[in-house]
Amino acid sequence: MKRIGVFCGSAAGKNQAIQQVTQELGRLMVQRDLSLVYGGASVGLMGMLADQVLQSGGQAYGVIPKAIERREIVHRGLTELYETETMHERKTTMANLSDAFLILPGGFGTLDEFFDVTTWAQLGSHQKPIGVLNIAGYYDGLFTFFRRGIEEQFIWPEHRKFIYLEEDPTKVLDQLEKHEPPKVDKWVPWDKI
Repeated sequence: MKRIGVFCGSAAGKNQAIQQVTQELGRLMVQRDLSLVYGGASVGLMGMLADQVLQSGGQAYGVIPKAIERREIVHRGLTELYETETMHERKTTMANLSDAFLILPGGFGTLDEFFDVTTWAQLGSHQKPIGVLNIAGYYDGLFTFFRRGIEEQFIWPEHRKFIYLEEDPTKVLDQLEKHEPPKVDKWVPWDKI
């Protein structure tokens, strides 16, 4: 694992613990010789993370659609910046550049990216690990929903195992690094689980 695709907010949010852990993650990534692939903005958690990676001597690769480049205030100090035509192309480019995915707090865009890479794993399009950094319990409600989806037999329990949920950045990076892709077919019969 050399590059982690990180999906997170273009806003910083109000919780300083989330901001601090985001910066800690940047330092830890560089200590482990891991490069950042992210949405290319200079603002919000995205900008904080990229700044920390770069200030710590690491590499940060941004991917941003031309249509929102001005709105998200593109980061001009990156190792490399990829411009795409669409959001879909952004996600595809980030996925191709990344060896693993990590989701930090964010809004609808972050959730969209999380669900895309998870669905792609479910369908067998990739076997890359997916981590969720659940800072300050930000994703507690979402994972309660996932449990309900499993109980109601809309989410296969084996597919939930694609995702590593951790509160600590060191632990989530450890999980991503030791990932063994599960051997799961999308259409596992319920009576075989």
